[in-house]
Amino acid sequence: MNFGKFAISALSLALAFSLSGCGKTESTGDTVIKIGSVAPLTGPQTHIGKDNENGARLAVDEINARGLELGGRKVTLELFGEDDQAEPKTATIVAQKLVDAGVVAVIGHLNSGTTIPASKIYHDAGIPQISPSATAVAYTAQGYHTAWRVMANDAQQGRALGQFATGKMGAKRIAIIDDRTAYGQGLANEFEKAATAAGGEIVAHEFTNDRATDFTAILTSIKGKTPDLVFFGGMDPQGGPMARQLKRLGLTARLLGGDGLQNANFVKLAGVDAEGVVASSPGLPIDSMPGGPDFRKRYEAKYGAIQLYAPYAYDAVNVLVAAMTRADSADPAKVLAALPKTDLQGVSGPIKFDAKGDTTGGAITLYEVKDGAWRVLETVK
Repeated sequence: MNFGKFAISALSLALAFSLSGCGKTESTGDTVIKIGSVAPLTGPQTHIGKDNENGARLAVDEINARGLELGGRKVTLELFGEDDQAEPKTATIVAQKLVDAGVVAVIGHLNSGTTIPASKIYHDAGIPQISPSATAVAYTAQGYHTAWRVMANDAQQGRALGQFATGKMGAKRIAIIDDRTAYGQGLANEFEKAATAAGGEIVAHEFTNDRATDFTAILTSIKGKTPDLVFFGGMDPQGGPMARQLKRLGLTARLLGGDGLQNANFVKLAGVDAEGVVASSPGLPIDSMPGGPDFRKRYEAKYGAIQLYAPYAYDAVNVLVAAMTRADSADPAKVLAALPKTDLQGVSGPIKFDAKGDTTGGAITLYEVKDGAWRVLETVK
C-alpha cells in the first residue's frame, strides 16, 4: 500500500467525519453544512412561522456572505425549512425527516407543543436543537443535552405576568383560559401560581384549543364570575377573536396574555377591541435590543415587518455557528460539547446558558395596545 495515498485518504475520511451532514456546492465547490429550521409555515400561525424561518435565513445568508471555514475548509450553510403545522405529530415526522436528511443541527421548533416531542428524536440522534421561541419549562427540564433555547422560559414570564396583573393592573378576581397546548397551559399554570401568591383570587380556569374561534360559551360562564381580569394562555389566532367576543358580551374585565398575543396580527384580528389589552414578551423591545435597530433595517429590507421571534431565530443560528467555530467542526457531538461555553453578544442581548440549556438573565417586557399599536409599559429583569 502506498503510504502517501493512505495518509491522504485517512485525512479525507477524518474531514468527512468532522463535517458530517455535508455535501458539495456545484457553484463553488465549498462543503455544504445542512441546518434544519422548523416552524408552522401553513395554517393560522404561518405569519409567526415564516418570521422564525426568515430570521434564521437572514443569519445564514450573512454568515455565508462573510465566509466560514471549519477544519481548514471553506463551508457554506444551507437552511432546510420544514413545516410542522404547529401539530405535535407532524413535528415528530418532520424531525425524523431532518435527521434522515443529515442535518447537523436544528433551529426550532417554534411552539412548545411541537418542540418537546421533536426534542426526543433530536436527542436520540445526538443533534443540537436550539429553539428561538419555545418557552415551556418542560422542554429543557427533560435533561436532554441536545436541547437549548435563546429566550426566557414560562416560569420567568408567568411570574412577571402574575405580579403585574395583581400589582400594576390591580386585579383581584381573575379568570384564566388556556388552549391546552404545552405553551398555553404551561404559561397559564405559571401565571396562576404567581397571581395567587401575590394575592389574586382565581375565580375560573377554563380550557379551549388552538384551533377554536368561538369562545362565547366560555366567556358567558366567566362573565357570571365577575372577574376584573381575564388571562389567556394561547396564540393570536384565538386571542384576537376572544378579545372581540369579550367586548361583545359586555365583560368589563381587562384581557392579559403572553407572547402569543404580542404581535401585529393580534391587533389586526381584534380590531378596535385590541385597545387596552396587555401582553408580555420575553426579552427587550426590538429598539432597546443591543443590535435591534440595525437588525430591524436589515430584516425589513428583505422580508418586511418583524412579527415576533425573528431576532431570536437569528441569534439561535449565530449561537450554533459560534459553537461550530469553537469546535472547528460541524460534527454534532463536538458542537454539543462547545455549546455550554456560549458567551455571545446577540441581537437580543448577551447569551449564556445554564446547566439545563436555558438562557440566563432573560428579561420580560410588558406591552399595552394603545391607538392600534403595541406600546411598551415596562421591562422586568
